[in-house]
Amino acid sequence: MKISSFITVRTSSSRLPQKCLLPFGNRNVIEHIIDRTKHYQLDPIICTSNDPSDDILEEIARKEEVKVFRGSIVNKLKRWVDCCNHFSIKEFHTVDADDPFFDGELMKESMDLLNHGYDVVCPTKSSSAGNASVGYSLTREIIEKALKGVPETTDTEMMWYYLDKIPGIRKIGLPEKSSPSRIIRLTLDYEEDYWLLSSIRRIVGNFASRSEVDALFVRNPDLYQINWFRNEQWASGQRAGEI
Repeated sequence: MKISSFITVRTSSSRLPQKCLLPFGNRNVIEHIIDRTKHYQLDPIICTSNDPSDDILEEIARKEEVKVFRGSIVNKLKRWVDCCNHFSIKEFHTVDADDPFFDGELMKESMDLLNHGYDVVCPTKSSSAGNASVGYSLTREIIEKALKGVPETTDTEMMWYYLDKIPGIRKIGLPEKSSPSRIIRLTLDYEEDYWLLSSIRRIVGNFASRSEVDALFVRNPDLYQINWFRNEQWASGQRAGEI
């Protein structure tokens, strides 16, 4: 069975408006994300909000012939569990539409680890620090537990807060395959991120593996500086619950 991959996306980003619709080669960012999930033989599901501003994402999903689910605009956890119930899914992996060069093979490793008795498999430390290579693997059951007693209108963007309060949760971080020589910022939040990611795409292509991307930075050791100064701003925004 293909891995259910929830492409969590909205158009109402605050730092870089409608970043998921920015041009990315002859596609836009969200179409590229869909293409990349298909390249890794995952099962993409556009998981967006029911706000009218996201109508265009449903249109894109229909055009690309992939599944789409629309739910709460602020309660991301409820949107996920409702998506699970709609498609009868017991476990899934999160694909962040901010991460154009995610590693599909790492996602498969994460889901394999989930099936060894865990409720949650968290991204590698380097991915969470800005490398943007892999998301979370989660069970529907643990999301349901996290939502107990939480009002439907709650903003659950910082979803790990609600997961960590669950007594006895079986959680593990995905191990690093190797120690990265440098953390490179490969997530899309600011204009400088877009410049770097677009440059990577032009040089190594839309479907470059993470090893090919890493090799590009080895050959060009100063390339990472295009957007690295934004990383602390991004981390501060994550702590503040921005998107």
